[in-house]
Amino acid sequence: MRARETANLAQSRKDIRLRMRARRSELSAREQRRAAARITRLLESWLPWRRACRVALFLPNDGEPDLGALISSAWRSGKRVYLPVLAPVGGNRLWFRRYRADSRMLPNRFGIPEPSAPDPLIHPRHLDLVLAPLVAFDAEGRRLGMGGGFYDRTFDFLVRHKGWRHPRMVGVAHHFQQVDTLPVESWDVPLAALVTDHGLLQPNRQIPHQP
Repeated sequence: MRARETANLAQSRKDIRLRMRARRSELSAREQRRAAARITRLLESWLPWRRACRVALFLPNDGEPDLGALISSAWRSGKRVYLPVLAPVGGNRLWFRRYRADSRMLPNRFGIPEPSAPDPLIHPRHLDLVLAPLVAFDAEGRRLGMGGGFYDRTFDFLVRHKGWRHPRMVGVAHHFQQVDTLPVESWDVPLAALVTDHGLLQPNRQIPHQP
């Protein structure tokens, strides 16, 4: 890719991030609660979520949907819940640690709380389903994150090993974060599905949600 094309691609992704983050920041507390409730109801009725035993979620940051109710639901149903951890291992990749109601939490370098020891870190291959935050997405299952590349580096094995389908990686977002198409980088890891407050989206096939 020529230098000008690379610069244009980076600028396009930056512009999308700025626009979507600004729109998320405009949501009221009530709008955030309604969106989170709809996402929770949809996932609770989705068969892959119901079948999963080890699930990774995230704590909300920068206007992302709050999955607290879904985490509580997962605990009640006997699932093992994990959160991403920016461990000083593996070069800016994510590891995961079990999250319990009484877990001791410490902020990472971005100020996001993470569960600390005694539970060990586990490799993402041991998870069944991963709910991933994002800034924007498109109908092809492309995901645009905050720009750090943590999820793409962590789950690159899903791209390198074409037969590998575990864990299932699902994006979580507000419906307005969908764009017509995203500029693609070679290292981007596509999503198996996306869930928003307006429905479940699988590449080129949408399953509407009735609020």
